[in-house]
Amino acid sequence: MTESNQKIQQVLENIERVIIGKDDVVNLSLTALLARGHVLLEDVPGVGKTMLVRTLSKSLGCEFNRIQFTPDLLPSDVTGVSIYHPQKQTFEYRKGPIVGDIILADEINRTSPKTQSALLEAMEESKVTVDGETVTIDQPFLVMATQNPVEYEGTYPLPEAQLDRFMIKLKMGYPTEDEELMMLGVTKSTHPIETLASVMNRDDVKMMQKEVDTVHIEESVQQYIVKLVRKTREDKRVRLGVSPRGAISLMRAAKAYAYIKGRDYVLPDDVIYLANFVLSHRLMLGHEAKYQSVQPEAIIQSAIESIDVPTRKGL
Repeated sequence: MTESNQKIQQVLENIERVIIGKDDVVNLSLTALLARGHVLLEDVPGVGKTMLVRTLSKSLGCEFNRIQFTPDLLPSDVTGVSIYHPQKQTFEYRKGPIVGDIILADEINRTSPKTQSALLEAMEESKVTVDGETVTIDQPFLVMATQNPVEYEGTYPLPEAQLDRFMIKLKMGYPTEDEELMMLGVTKSTHPIETLASVMNRDDVKMMQKEVDTVHIEESVQQYIVKLVRKTREDKRVRLGVSPRGAISLMRAAKAYAYIKGRDYVLPDDVIYLANFVLSHRLMLGHEAKYQSVQPEAIIQSAIESIDVPTRKGL
């Protein structure tokens, strides 16, 4: 794993030239990619969500497609269409922007539920079906969807069942004063993304995804994940707890995160660190909890504190 770890460090350093002070967000985005998951970026405009996706795709040498979601966007604008070829007298599929490597689904909550479903089906199945023709979307395949949590007028919020399709939910947050000053310094002439070079390619990413599959996770850590997930379902403040899909996502994310950190085994600390990012958006809170402004992160933290962490002796 030494060679792979060196490449990962090169990717992280490459991205940090453009995305300043967001090491956790960059690491977690790469985690989702290697775990074959998808990311939901929720934050206010102008904090670098789009730039993060562009920088990640350029660093990895992957195809980048952007879908700008609007109220009048149709499912076929996402999945592609069949066009009649008069010479051949047949219909030919013309792929849509969802068929690519790294996809930016910008402002996903601004389009209709029907179009949202077309995107989420492709995310879940890694394929699209148009007029009876099924097209497989090869790995690497990462959808990074953004939504603005401030402006709700004219939006279609994602239902909890659809939020469950995203492996990780992230928030960029505002930079510190020093970080913002550094941003002004690196962009005062040419934007650093214009001079960014790829340090990996698609084959490297696919190889790493296969290596992530071989990362070892002890049975005691798997049991810990199951106990953590089940604890959220028992909390009286929760109307609907984390699904089994959430447990699988947490395990896959923990394996990918361990791999990024240069290990071929998962630690309980990996699970604890990732729990909020992977599980919090999957919780449906009860009316009383919403009235009391209870945050999903607080429920996840409460579950973590109530369960014994597997010790190395148990490993």
